Amino acid sequence: MVSSLRIACAQTTATPDPAANLVQAEALIRSAAADGVEFVTLPEAFDFLAPGVSDIHGYAEREAEHQALRRLSSLAAELSLWILAGSVSMRADDGTPVNRSVLFDAQGRIAAQYDKVHLFDVDLPGGEAIRESDFYRPGERAVVADTPWGGIGLSICYDMRFPYLYRRLAKRGARIIAVPAAFSSFTGPLHWHALLRARAIETGCFVVAPGQCGDNHPGRRSYGHSLIIDPWGRVIADAGEEPGLIAATLDLEEVDRFRAAIPSLSSDRALIEEASL
Repeated sequence: MVSSLRIACAQTTATPDPAANLVQAEALIRSAAADGVEFVTLPEAFDFLAPGVSDIHGYAEREAEHQALRRLSSLAAELSLWILAGSVSMRADDGTPVNRSVLFDAQGRIAAQYDKVHLFDVDLPGGEAIRESDFYRPGERAVVADTPWGGIGLSICYDMRFPYLYRRLAKRGARIIAVPAAFSSFTGPLHWHALLRARAIETGCFVVAPGQCGDNHPGRRSYGHSLIIDPWGRVIADAGEEPGLIAATLDLEEVDRFRAAIPSLSSDRALIEEASL
């Protein structure tokens, strides 16, 4: 297993214009490759972000016809680097729309796929209601991808609020956890850094979280602040609120050092249920 990885988060502002979104993502991928990056991660919904259910369902295509996935496969092979399509709106084999994260290896082959398990169904203060379950079918399984740098656990945005998923990923061999997101600008200042740092500390993993930023469409603004975090919970890089790249070289032996010092993954205790009063 390779113990060092140069990895990048591409922070984008996706809109209802898929062609423009793909141009933006490709420019950042090429810039990362020129900087010696081996693995580029893209945000959730980097390819298309629109307000209506009909917009999403009209855009979503199956894997073989999906233009964003076809382009990323070609870029990965051309540039000889791994690319995480943080998530795309696509149709599963049965035609159902899903919010899917797709990992390409350096030959442009799909190495792993993950469908978002926890869909963002919330009622925010101020009256804003969001029902992601109107758009997509939820996924049903945790995914750890096998890579030259060890296991990479896949997740998407709202998943970060469910610690048991990340513990499962770490126990199944994840050393890096990817959390692509299009995080709300309302909850972002309160929860984004705190939750992601907690997930890193709880699992002893590096956390790589590429995010959307800026105004995606009227009524929708994303928080930005793509992050790279080490197993101790230290923020290595923060992208701020504008489109662009952050990159870091990860010393993956730090995962072993952290877990040796704080072996919480192997310290589980069964609880005795409290008697009813």
